[in-house]
This record gives sequence, structure tokens and C-alpha cells, in this order.
Amino acid sequence: MSDETPVKQPSGDIREESPKVNLLDFDADGLKAWCAEIGEKPFRARQLTRWIHRHLADNFEDMTDLAKTFRAKLIRMAEVRSPQPIHEKKSADGTRKWLFDVGSGNAVESVFIPEDDRGTLCISSQAGCAMGCLFCSTGKQGFNRNLTTSEIVGQLWWAERELRRDRGITDPNDRVISNVVLMGMGEPLQNLENVIRALKIFLDDDGYGLSRRRVTVSTSGLVRQMDKLAEAAPVALAVSLHAATDELRDKLMPVNRKHPLADLMAACRRYLRVAPRDFITFEYVMLGGINDSLREADELVKLVRREEVPCKFNLIPFNPFPQSDLEKPDRERVLAFCRRLNEAGYVTTIRKTRGDDIDAACGQLAGEVRDRTRRAERLIQQKAEAAVILQKSGAKRGN
Repeated sequence: MSDETPVKQPSGDIREESPKVNLLDFDADGLKAWCAEIGEKPFRARQLTRWIHRHLADNFEDMTDLAKTFRAKLIRMAEVRSPQPIHEKKSADGTRKWLFDVGSGNAVESVFIPEDDRGTLCISSQAGCAMGCLFCSTGKQGFNRNLTTSEIVGQLWWAERELRRDRGITDPNDRVISNVVLMGMGEPLQNLENVIRALKIFLDDDGYGLSRRRVTVSTSGLVRQMDKLAEAAPVALAVSLHAATDELRDKLMPVNRKHPLADLMAACRRYLRVAPRDFITFEYVMLGGINDSLREADELVKLVRREEVPCKFNLIPFNPFPQSDLEKPDRERVLAFCRRLNEAGYVTTIRKTRGDDIDAACGQLAGEVRDRTRRAERLIQQKAEAAVILQKSGAKRGN
């Protein structure tokens, strides 16, 4: 059973009410530049970064090692403001989900997943998603806008502070969240500038001090943006694959029509030159009767061997949601699929389902989005395409 807690919603759109500079928008270089603009030395930026991201402070009066004149400037000109949670759900398994207000009728979701050896926060990068993947709840509602850097970083800032308070933790070096994954709502690489700035804050030793191995960006396969991420902030990379042939992936993921598998695999090879790990993680949502056969497993092996991409696979049994018209795979087929990949020499895991009772599992984050993409009109066509795929898959199994 889950515990659902409403959070008092702030009145109006906070972002439009305040003219002050939000310091959560700045990485180290940006904060140094801003401090210089207001006549302060570069070391003030480092002090501020530690207070904001290590101590999680938002009251400038608490920043006791700052000069009083500097604090007075900060009070007058700046603020530390994360998105405000308007809803929180707690799962029976310890998973927690927050719904954050990002203004103008939009809300995004973040999920904290506790494990014995780590605490992982899954954060969002967009209000909605324009990628239109057939199996994703977020994509069903369309897209409104990219999140700002402060809205991305603010999810971690808020969650870490809230979790510390719950545990009575006062030491700024005693972190609850050890891993961050950009696998929430949205395609991170469509919001590349803000995502890169956020990543730099996550990795900054004066900020959250996370290693590149403990920060993961997930992408549906935006090839040019993958190259730019590799140049600016090469963290761990997870690629949403979900099919081993262009024919099927075109139907499941419209992005494949612009960036087909051969181009995507080449981008993966380039990324590995600078990646913190020597493999790419391929995410593979298993859809009952569509991509869960042993034949599909064999096609996956052929693909990664032909393209020479060192990799591991993360199998994700599909979580049905209203209007998906797709089916959860049989457990036996998932296990057989996993065995086939393992036998071929590839490390393969089956993602443990967490937060099902609060709709926090993979592909279920939906939030609330004012659609600017006329997604509802296109949903009818996409549902028809899903029905055709299911029908063809059923005919193949019947043979």
C-alpha cells in the first residue's frame, strides 16, 4: 500500500513573480561570471556553491562565512529556488515520487529509489516529451517545454534536502542520493544546454561531487547531441533501443526514422572513446508479443556484434498504462530472452520493478502537461499503428 501526501501548492506561477536571479541556474563558470558582474571575487562563487549544493541552504543569512556586504547583495538580488512539490507518494517498497510544479499548468515527476548500496534519484528534463515512443506514458500527453537548469537541478536539491531531514542528517558530506539518472519525463538531449549545465553542477566537487560513473543520461538516440554530450560532459550513457531492426524500431520509436540503427551504433562507438565506462547500456522495454521473442534476442546479438559496440542490456518488462493498447510480456519469455543474451556473452539484467503502487515504474511518469504538439489528435493514428503491430505479431506466433 502506498502513502500519498498532498503538498500545499504555491499560488500562481512563482517563476513569473520574482525578478531575482535564481542561483540554481548557474554552474561554476556561470556563478563566477555573475559574482564578477556584481563586483565580487571568484572565491565567493565557490563559497556560494558549497552552501547551496552541499549544505542545501536557501537562506543567505545562514551563510555565515560570507561577508555581510555580500550577503546583503544576495538578499537584494538573488534567491535559491527549486520547483515546489505539489504532491508526494510513498511506496510500500520505500520508493518516493514527487510531483513538481514548473508553472503555467505544467508539472513533472521525480522518483527516489533506495537500495542497500545506493540511493538513486530519477529526474525529469522536460515538461512532457515530443519523441512519441509507442510504449511511454509521458509521450502520450505531448510536449510543452524544456525545463530550465534550476528546474532540473532543483529536483535533486529538493529531494536530497527532504531525505536528509527525514533521516535527521546534518553532516553535508553524508549524502542520501548517490546516483542520479536523467530517465524521467522528457528526452534529455533535446534540452542539451540546460542538461549539460546541470550535469556540471552534479559533478562539481564544490557541488554534489558525484562521479561520472554515478550520473547517467538516457537518450532515445539523438546522434548529433550524443556527440556534443561526449565533448561537454561525458557521463554514463543509456540508450533506449527496444528493437534490433529498423523496421520494428521505426514503428516503436519515430526517432529511428531520422537516426537509424547504423547511425546510432556509430554514435555509441564514438561516445565510448570518452565515456566513464567501457560499455553502453542498452535499455530494452519488452512488449508482450512484439519484441520479446527469442528471434528478437538473436537479432540483438547480431546487431551489436556486427556494429562492434561493447554493451550490456537492461531488460524492462512493460508496465501497462491506460490507452497504451500494449501488453506486459510473460515472465517466462522475459527469462528466456535474458538467458539467450547471457549465453551469447552479454551481461543482461532484468530491471527490478519498483514503485508500481504509486505509478513510479519505468515508462509510467506522466505529470501534468499542457500539450503544444497536438498529441491527442495524433494518438488515434498511433493507436491504430499499435493495433497493426499486435496483429502482425500474433500472426507470426500463430505460424
